[in-house]
Amino acid sequence: MEEEYIKLIFGLKLKQVRTKRKLSLFGLSKLTGLSKSYLNEIEKGKKYPKTDKIALLAEKLEVPYDSLVSLKLDKNLAPVGELLQSKVFKELPLELFGIKESDLIDIVANAPTKVNAFISTIIEIAKHYNFGKENFYLAALRSFQEASNNFFPDLEDAAVQFAKAYQVDLKKSVSSSELEEILVEEYGYTINNEELTKYKELDNLRSMFMPKTKTLLVANHIDEAQRTFIYAKEIGYNFLNIEERLYTFTWIKFNNFDQVLNNFYASYFAGALVIPRDLFRKHIDSFLGKPKFDKTFLTGLKNYYNASPESLYQRLTNILPNDYQLENLFFLRLSHKRDSNRFDITKELHLTHHHSPHGNETNEKYCRRWVSIRVLQEIAKTDEEHHMDVQISHYPSDGLSYLIFSSATVDPFKKDEYRSVSLGLLINSELKKKVAFLDDPSIKTFDVGVTCERCSIADCDVRQSQPIILKRQERNVKTEKVVEELQKKFS
Repeated sequence: MEEEYIKLIFGLKLKQVRTKRKLSLFGLSKLTGLSKSYLNEIEKGKKYPKTDKIALLAEKLEVPYDSLVSLKLDKNLAPVGELLQSKVFKELPLELFGIKESDLIDIVANAPTKVNAFISTIIEIAKHYNFGKENFYLAALRSFQEASNNFFPDLEDAAVQFAKAYQVDLKKSVSSSELEEILVEEYGYTINNEELTKYKELDNLRSMFMPKTKTLLVANHIDEAQRTFIYAKEIGYNFLNIEERLYTFTWIKFNNFDQVLNNFYASYFAGALVIPRDLFRKHIDSFLGKPKFDKTFLTGLKNYYNASPESLYQRLTNILPNDYQLENLFFLRLSHKRDSNRFDITKELHLTHHHSPHGNETNEKYCRRWVSIRVLQEIAKTDEEHHMDVQISHYPSDGLSYLIFSSATVDPFKKDEYRSVSLGLLINSELKKKVAFLDDPSIKTFDVGVTCERCSIADCDVRQSQPIILKRQERNVKTEKVVEELQKKFS
């Protein structure tokens, strides 16, 4: 057991016993002859008393010595102990969020019962949403991205510095062969394109890195864009001097938050290298300046940059907020299996505030008027390589409208499965200035909701469920109104 943990547990138990006896620190000081400041440091987990002092405290507080020094916690403190022992304080880089570990420990030490109630609440919510450790790490990462407006100048600069050092021309699209040569010659990699195919259990992996031999196993059925991104990401790990990393892509599990954060850093570097910022801005300027919406634009970019639609949409979430001041945006990735009626949000990002649509209650039906879902339904019928569409989504519930681009592709690793990626831009005065084709009549407007269970649209022909949650909320409002009227009448 870590010494720090033992100190904290003893301090929490001492404070719990003292408060049960309705003793102040001053009172316990008078009772034991120990200074108030010394007792305060014990309760905050900063000091651990010697045996004779523990015996004195046990005697004056009328509790068994063994009970006081035991690491076993009662029901009230057990969740707090689990939190402290889980090392979550160490696994999360609290400094990223401007938090000191000592501040959190002080909060726990000063109000253990209330903190326990808070932790228990979080645990119950996590269970309700089927929220595991990986979800927690990813949520923390997403909050970090959103706090930084998803733009990281140091990583942008690192990609430019790398290109300069290795003479990679950022005025055109980079190729996988160019990056493979750097991995082999500069970083001593061996590329193996056959081994992964021998194992059926690994058919959902795109790559796997063996650090001892610097061997990169790559699935032989991936396309050029995927291969380029994998190589760029491996270069990112090396050029950024990242040691704590993941070795499979896609990831299987995260052991700690550093792996999650470093995976993001390497991926961001790869995106900045494959889709160079200055070059991408020229294409964005051309696209936004056209009076009519160019549906071939994203497909053309996909081919030009040797990048997947997801990489392009993700890169737009970096560039648009910082370089075009279009900060009110969201990114969504959905998955869908052919012949099923299920659509799952597998990734989301919201800048400036929580936009609609977004991940919501489990087992609720997402609005079938979303373009994100429509493109999945279309590609499942046609088996196109890439199906793209655009719409303006208006949310009557909050009066907001979004310009939304969405692309669907076949999932190359799962049979009869598809995924869509979408970028939504809040329609406000800033967007109207920047997007010349916003009034293009070919872009249809749809009234949409988030989930059917919360949607007030009466004439929806694709509704999957009745608005039961909305009706319950409306009933509660009516009940509250009648209660207020009765209170006035009889007061």
